[in-house]
Formats: sequence, structure tokens, C-alpha cells
Amino acid sequence: MKLIILDRDGTINQDSDDFIKSPEEWIPIPGALEAIARLNHAGWHTVIASNQSGLGRGLFDISALNAIHAKLHKQLAALGGRMDAIFFCPHTPDDNCNCRKPLPGLYEQILDRMGIDATGVLSVGDTLRDIEAIVAAGCEPHLVLTGKAKHLRGQTLPPEYPTHTTVHQDLTAFADFVIKRDKAKV
Repeated sequence: MKLIILDRDGTINQDSDDFIKSPEEWIPIPGALEAIARLNHAGWHTVIASNQSGLGRGLFDISALNAIHAKLHKQLAALGGRMDAIFFCPHTPDDNCNCRKPLPGLYEQILDRMGIDATGVLSVGDTLRDIEAIVAAGCEPHLVLTGKAKHLRGQTLPPEYPTHTTVHQDLTAFADFVIKRDKAKV
């Protein structure tokens, strides 16, 4: 199975320091949903791994989160794309769980549920903690310079990032990279 694990806020949709608490606040980054649909059409399964501590903080409830994800599914479907699953950590940083990034628990849950190991699994995020979780789970790390990583545009990647992290301007550039790489393998 060809699998890509995607962070949500800052990678697929615009991020907010005040959290994304409603469907109205969930706004896709231009081109992101089209990129996911292109990856789906190229044979890739896509799954989200997202910290959602707003649940644990009481800023929104599971109904609001489900409504946000329903909007994502509907907009993706309109483009011929799909999200195969959405995994999220509802805990706050004080809960000391294993599923909150930068720990690898969400990725381990995804790999277990999909019945695959991390070899060949691509994963994309917009923060160092995303990349740390991706590497800890054994997946291939990709950083998009959207969301929290916007400030890195035009700069050398800071030394705290693993040297094997591949950097892309956005999900569109990531999809271009993956599809081009797939064609080169044929």
C-alpha cells in the first residue's frame, strides 16, 4: 500500500494560534486539496495525523471536530479526492500521552491500523514536532513551508531538523515531487 500521512493544521488548511474550532474557521490552503486528489489519483492512500488539544482544553467538542472533518471530506470529494482516515490526539501537553506529536503514537496507530510498517510511508508536516514524530515512527519526513514553517522560506533548514528531511513550498510542490518520483521508478 502506498501511504502518505499528513498533518492537518498548517499543512492542509490555514493554521491559527487560537485553534480551528468550527467548520467556518477551517479554510484549506490554496491548492492543498487538489494536491491530495492528485496523489489519490496516482494511487496513494492519504491519512491525517493531527494534534487536536483544543478538545482537551474544552475549546470545541467532538461534534465540532466531526463537522470540520465532514467539510474537509466534502471538499475533497468534489475534487475527486478522499481522505482514507483521520487520526487525532485529543490531549493537552500536560496529559503526557504517547499520541501527541512530537511523540510517534499517532503514526504507530496508523501503521498498525493499516497493517503496514513504516518503510516507504511518506509523511508531511509544517512543524519541527511533526518531523520529530515522523522520524521517530520511521516514516520518510517531508516539511512544507506553510503554516508554522512559513518563516523558513528562503532559509537553510535549521540544524535541529533531521538532515534527510525533504522540504517543499507547499502540498502542491510535495505532490509534484511524489508523482515525478513515482514516474521515475517505472
